[in-house]
Amino acid sequence: MDLRLPRLRRPRPRRALAAAAAVVVLAGAGTWTAVASDDAPEVRRADRVMATGDGVRIDTSFFTAGPEGRRPAVLLGHGFGGSKEDVRAQAEDLARDGYAVLTWSARGFGRSTGKIGLNDPEGEVADVSRLVDWLAARPEVRLDKDGDPRVGMAGNSYGGAIALLGAGYDDRIDAVAPAITYFDLAEALFPDGVFKKLWAGAFVTSGGGCARFEPELCAMYERVAESGVPDARARALLEARSPAAVADRIDVPTLLMQGQTDSLFPLGQADAAARAIRANGAPVGVDWLAGGHDGGDPETGRLHERVRAWFDRYLKGDESADTGPAFRVTRTGGVDSTDGQAQLRGASADAYPGLHSGTRTVELTGREQRFANPAGANPPAVSALPGIGGSGGLSQLSSLGIGVSLDFPGQHARFESAPVTRDLRVTGSPTVTVRVKSTSDDAVLFAKVYDVGPDGRQQVLPSQLVTPVRVEGARAGKDVELTLPAVDHEVRKGHRLRLVLASTDLAYASPAAPATYTVSLKSGLTVPTAPGVTTAAAPLPAWVVWLPVAGAVTALALLLTGRRRTAAPAPDPDLADVPLQITGLSKRYARSADRYAVRDLSFRVEKGQVLGLLGPNGAGKTTTLRMLMGLIKPDDGEIRVFGHAVRPGAPVLSRVGAFVEGAGFLPHLSGRENLELYWAATGRPPEDAHLDEALEIAGLGDALARAVRTYSQGMRQRLAIAQAMLGLPDLLILDEPTNGLDPPQIREMREVMIRYAAAGRTVIVSSHLLAEVEQSCTHLVVMDRGRLVQAGPVHDIIGSGDTLLVGTVTPVEEPLAEKVAALPGVESAVRTDEGLLVRLGADGTAPRLIAELVRLEVPVTSVGPHRRLEDAFLTLIGGSA
Repeated sequence: MDLRLPRLRRPRPRRALAAAAAVVVLAGAGTWTAVASDDAPEVRRADRVMATGDGVRIDTSFFTAGPEGRRPAVLLGHGFGGSKEDVRAQAEDLARDGYAVLTWSARGFGRSTGKIGLNDPEGEVADVSRLVDWLAARPEVRLDKDGDPRVGMAGNSYGGAIALLGAGYDDRIDAVAPAITYFDLAEALFPDGVFKKLWAGAFVTSGGGCARFEPELCAMYERVAESGVPDARARALLEARSPAAVADRIDVPTLLMQGQTDSLFPLGQADAAARAIRANGAPVGVDWLAGGHDGGDPETGRLHERVRAWFDRYLKGDESADTGPAFRVTRTGGVDSTDGQAQLRGASADAYPGLHSGTRTVELTGREQRFANPAGANPPAVSALPGIGGSGGLSQLSSLGIGVSLDFPGQHARFESAPVTRDLRVTGSPTVTVRVKSTSDDAVLFAKVYDVGPDGRQQVLPSQLVTPVRVEGARAGKDVELTLPAVDHEVRKGHRLRLVLASTDLAYASPAAPATYTVSLKSGLTVPTAPGVTTAAAPLPAWVVWLPVAGAVTALALLLTGRRRTAAPAPDPDLADVPLQITGLSKRYARSADRYAVRDLSFRVEKGQVLGLLGPNGAGKTTTLRMLMGLIKPDDGEIRVFGHAVRPGAPVLSRVGAFVEGAGFLPHLSGRENLELYWAATGRPPEDAHLDEALEIAGLGDALARAVRTYSQGMRQRLAIAQAMLGLPDLLILDEPTNGLDPPQIREMREVMIRYAAAGRTVIVSSHLLAEVEQSCTHLVVMDRGRLVQAGPVHDIIGSGDTLLVGTVTPVEEPLAEKVAALPGVESAVRTDEGLLVRLGADGTAPRLIAELVRLEVPVTSVGPHRRLEDAFLTLIGGSA
């Protein structure tokens, strides 16, 4: 019996893509592992590499849980620059919820081979159809008919786009749930013909460099980056790789989750997708979340729950599943005094209002104004800083009422409203018509609307968003209707709206030739208010009802409790010189009361140490680092940096520098200019940067004067770490700093870390390269399954316990290794190419072990001590890596 809701079906050119190469499963049945849980079914994971037939190998993982039987499937894609491991946690959760989940690393990422095609229909999209073919042959997957599995797709950013493209090219996809992604990549990177240079550069950098992309994409990027102007060929190339190219074919239930703090893929991208898919007759849900590519709160737990409910309804056919409102928007309601986090609340509507609902006109005043586009478009105005967002990005500051934008005198025009007489909620894209005249043939302007406080000094650029516009034929003068960025922002009574038209913006390419622009108003500012968006996502507290009766008592109680909450833990004077003290730290997984990412973790780091943080995937290293940097809040325990408790926004975090991802640099600026620009954007005095000291430690030498586009991957990594060292933070955190480096570059990076710590500062480095950690680190913390396994000096850990290498004639099978591990006096036994690594317990001895090995008929050729870090690490974690 088919429980799905009816949906439109039409023939699609799927087989033309899939027929080019059949899926070939390599390495037999793959590698199976199990993920245990005390309160949920065991998750089974099978890793396989699939050959596409065109020389590319795709690395996949297949997750199931619970009893045998057929179930709907979900294809889960990852973000750009990531891999299948990034979505493992969500895959396991969906598997426990009754789905067969297939994750994969896209071409050019993780362990998959091939060139990056930006979701090329003949490459990455064809791979999706091959994965669906494979699912159709699995006994665990429910079929609609032979060769047609019941399957949905989800993913963020790059993975969200492939979900939409999969639905457009393969009619076997039954539902999709993309997040913070694009509908038209050409419009996202070339909005209105203006090159979004910072984000484009970040794409190339995070992809590993231009050579990692398909040749035509690399050539296109270099051509546009050099000229600063997107040409028709470039736009056509990206349009062909966009869901918009198959908009009329996407007719499945679609949940669109788009970030409000996102200068890469703003809300207009989701709006275009919603309108196109709804026109095809498919159900569409739209969710504007608080986060995005520029930072903010990603609301991961809430969105994962909504995706699960969406698939329960449209894949399992569960009519009772609550998929949420047709439209929901997360709104920021100030700051939680207990942890410094933005307080979030939701509003919703029964129908998606679009970007121009419930408009009202706000009159603007201002004379005709002349301003300059300076030679070289320098200095540029500042709005968003792509690649520097993170969870504490500029957009989040904007949402909290902190203005960080910069417009230079003589390089912009501004028009202002009178103070608004009542609170005004803007939900959507404001519009305005202006007349533009230029001394050049074309003009490039950047339009933005500020919220200006009553004192005139406080000004906020909502979500740090601007609209670029290229005005062709501007020499004779031209009327232009501007559609400003879509936002959800409340303008309080007494505040004013300010329209600014700037000639430059840091994130975009402006004409290098100097010109003079003349701009005048032709209309008021039309503001969308979306009056249907009124329903709170959560009920109001009960005290709101009886507040008029007991207002005085309640106000006093709130005042007293508020004072208790805002009182931060006092600094510990005994730890004033201790870079890091972690005590009893715990963090639970979302939606779980007793499943932990980190559990009861305690360790201490002293000045001058280079500490290696080690552990297999899933050990809790990244979660620990995120808590240390104040990005997420622990459930239990505390972190103290130089005696001060760490919490989001804590002042002591100014003494912490971090490198957690490849930074996005402007390729045509020199290394020094990139760092100076970054530091200037922080607003701190230039002398506080200690630029020369950081650069001397990084060891880039004369390369600092060269354009970053000429840098090797190792030089880019060192420049990124130099950026983290600006201000010479006392505690430097490096997450996988040697990723993508060759052996000489790794050696250089080792020397950078050692030099930095030599001056009495402290470095914490998370890495999978054990041999490198052994040479560069003075101390280690080893974690496994969220817990501390061992901590101490490197030489103590390598020599700790009694680790023996048992050489064997032939490889030891797993059942026999398990018998050895179960012997009295043996704590663990791990198979290696040479035989077995055996860690003895306190009551274990080598003679007794040899006797037991002979009894078990292990083909022993030698037994001796083995004390490399790699071996000690494997024995410490019992082979769980």
